[in-house]
Amino acid sequence: MNDFKLLLSLCLLAVAVPVLAADPGQSIEQVNDVVNRLSGVMDTSAQAAANSKAPNVRMTTCKISLSDASPEANTVYLYQEQALSAKLASPYRQRFLQISPSAYSQTIRSRSFRPANPKAWIGLCNQPEAARVVKLSDLGKPVCNVFLKRSGNDYAGRTPIDGCPANVRGAVRITNQITLHSVGMDTWDRGYGADGKQVWGAKTESYQFRK
Repeated sequence: MNDFKLLLSLCLLAVAVPVLAADPGQSIEQVNDVVNRLSGVMDTSAQAAANSKAPNVRMTTCKISLSDASPEANTVYLYQEQALSAKLASPYRQRFLQISPSAYSQTIRSRSFRPANPKAWIGLCNQPEAARVVKLSDLGKPVCNVFLKRSGNDYAGRTPIDGCPANVRGAVRITNQITLHSVGMDTWDRGYGADGKQVWGAKTESYQFRK
C-alpha cells in the first residue's frame, strides 16, 4: 500500500510540474542578438599573427530573404562563407543558415544548409541587402543543427554528439563547439574520417574569429 501511495505521489508531481517553455519575447530578442553577432566580417588574423601555425581565415555573414516562401515568425535567414584571407574569391565553405527559436528548449537553433550551387553565391554579402534574395530551392540540403544557449554574456552550443554527416577534405563527419561573443566567435571545428580519426580542424586551441 505504501508503495502504491509513493507511486501515486510521484505521478501527481510529474503532472503538476510544467515543462519549461521559452518566453516568446525573450526568444525574439535572442534570435536578433545571435543574428547581429554573426553578421558582418570576422577573421582569425590576430590569432594567426600570434601563432604561425594558425590559419588566417575570414568569415563573412549577411542577412538574406526568400522570394518564394511565406515569412516565418521569429526566423531569420543568413548566408555565410569562409575562406582563407589570401583566397577570398575561393571560399572553402558556404552555408545558408536558418536562425530561429527551438520549439522544444530554451535555445536558439542555427540550422545550416549546403547550397545546391555554391559558386553562384560567392561574394553574395558584397551586394546590398535588397539584392540578396534567393529561392527556397537554392538553400540546398540541410546538413546540421547547432543549438545555442545563452551563457552569461555569450551564447554556447555544439553539434549533436555524433556530429553531422559531411564529405569535406576527407572527413565524413564534422563536429563543432561554438562560443559566440559580442565581438566574435570561438569554434572547435573538426573533421573525422571513416576510421574515426581526426583529419583536420582544431586541436590544441579553438579558431578565434574576431570582428
